[in-house]
Amino acid sequence: MKKIYILLLLGICLDTNAQEKKLYDVAANAEKDIALAIKKAKAQNKFVLIQAGGNWCSWCIEFARFAKADVKIDSVINSAFILYHLNYSKENENKAMFAKLGYPQRFGYPVFIILNNKGERIHTQASEYLEDGKKSYDQQKVQFFLEMWSPRVLQPKIWGN
Repeated sequence: MKKIYILLLLGICLDTNAQEKKLYDVAANAEKDIALAIKKAKAQNKFVLIQAGGNWCSWCIEFARFAKADVKIDSVINSAFILYHLNYSKENENKAMFAKLGYPQRFGYPVFIILNNKGERIHTQASEYLEDGKKSYDQQKVQFFLEMWSPRVLQPKIWGN
């Protein structure tokens, strides 16, 4: 019987530790991290997908869950982007980085910013246009958004130039 209680206690501790892992790192150095993401994107012929928001944002957490749970969405993100979660919270507002990115917070949270592999902002996407009602995100809308802003489709040779 003691073994059962110990295993149960261990399971609760492990579950609590898993829940403590946060999507957004409030102590992160966003400028340094995004510069590293751009460097990785250039080396891998990808773009940088920034999901700006915070651990307080239920839609931010839902997008991360949704994207991982959908094989097609997860595949597009992994093949075309370096993903970075840019924190906005009372602990760290990242004001300088949000200013550098053109104040994307004006669209609410989460907001998605796409940088090319030179670090230039090429698109800002309000998440409300990707939602499916009040519960989650629309698979087709999200997939279309990601695919249409991927490096592959933004090459001149695709469009006959």
